[in-house]
Amino acid sequence: MQRDNISSGKRELTRGVEATRFEYIIYNKNDPSWNRFLLAADDACRNLRSKSARITELDSSLKKNVTISDIAAHANVSKSTVSRVLNNTTPVNDEKRKAVLAAMKEMNFEPNVFARGLASGQSYTVGVVTQNFGSPFYDAISQGVVKGLADTSYSPLFADGQWQSDIGEAVVKTLIGRKIDGLIVIGSSLEPSFLEHLKNTIPTLLVGIEVEGMTNQCLFVDNEEAGRRATQHLIELGHTKIAHITGIATQQDSIRRLAGYRKALTEANIEIDESLIFEGNFEGASGVMAVESFLQQGKSFTAIFAANDASAFGARLALYRRGIRVPEDVSIIGFDDQTEAEFATPPLTTMRQPAEEMGIAAAKALLKMISKNEYVVPVLETELVVRESTRLLK
Repeated sequence: MQRDNISSGKRELTRGVEATRFEYIIYNKNDPSWNRFLLAADDACRNLRSKSARITELDSSLKKNVTISDIAAHANVSKSTVSRVLNNTTPVNDEKRKAVLAAMKEMNFEPNVFARGLASGQSYTVGVVTQNFGSPFYDAISQGVVKGLADTSYSPLFADGQWQSDIGEAVVKTLIGRKIDGLIVIGSSLEPSFLEHLKNTIPTLLVGIEVEGMTNQCLFVDNEEAGRRATQHLIELGHTKIAHITGIATQQDSIRRLAGYRKALTEANIEIDESLIFEGNFEGASGVMAVESFLQQGKSFTAIFAANDASAFGARLALYRRGIRVPEDVSIIGFDDQTEAEFATPPLTTMRQPAEEMGIAAAKALLKMISKNEYVVPVLETELVVRESTRLLK
């Protein structure tokens, strides 16, 4: 190809502070496609310029530091109103709240939590201590906490106390060392003296436990009444030989459910057989061991009240392995109403504990404690959910 038949054209496109070169080379100037190519190149350049302009405009908007004042002006509200919406601790008129949230979305506003924390002395973090990350019940409460903190400036920081007081104290101290603004303890093996110390150290809310002197900071259900109702349900079906698989013996919810079991039997004038009470630990394996223990001892029973669904599932498995039918031979009722309860074989009758609602309520109450506003810890009720694992005794 002759050198004088080679032509090159260069067009330059500016995007931001960078120059992008659009370059093309034509190898035969006399080719009839030359003009068509030039037109195509011009179109390409125009398209790139248009895209570049839009990108430059977007870059400019992203680089702009949107402030609370900008949001207030855009939403036609005061800066204090925007601040209240961001902190979500003081009631704001619904119309104004929607206007502020819409303005934040339109202006791509993201609160600078770190900067706000430096200014206010807060971390906008809530510590959450659970006892077992693998527990469906504690997971449901934790999910409730997450939902309760949604649309606020606060984020949860989780830790696992593993049902051990020394580990529990260690993780609480670690969370406090992270400068959390408040603490939610779900279930607990912590000593009352340590909990009393927390009460005077940091805004604290306890879920699923009741501590003397901290009742207004405890969110729990009436486990004794729930245990009584569960046992009464079996009694109403004609059962008198009712076994009970407890939870961890030192835990209040376990102790109170056992008390409810005893109360129901006493009210029905049914003698309590201590040999039909097995100390479990809220795990499926303890349900298996309980049934095996009863059968190996030759104990006679027609119904089982398990302190939670997991141990009820374990009991069901042990009965299945022994060829004992549920509910034809033995009725079973659990406690919690885990997601799996509805899909067990057969579907499990259980006492529903409003786990997610407990988490949501705990988060909202704690935020009010942090902001030093009045708060009320609600009383939540359990519910008997009758499915197919219990039936009339024949």
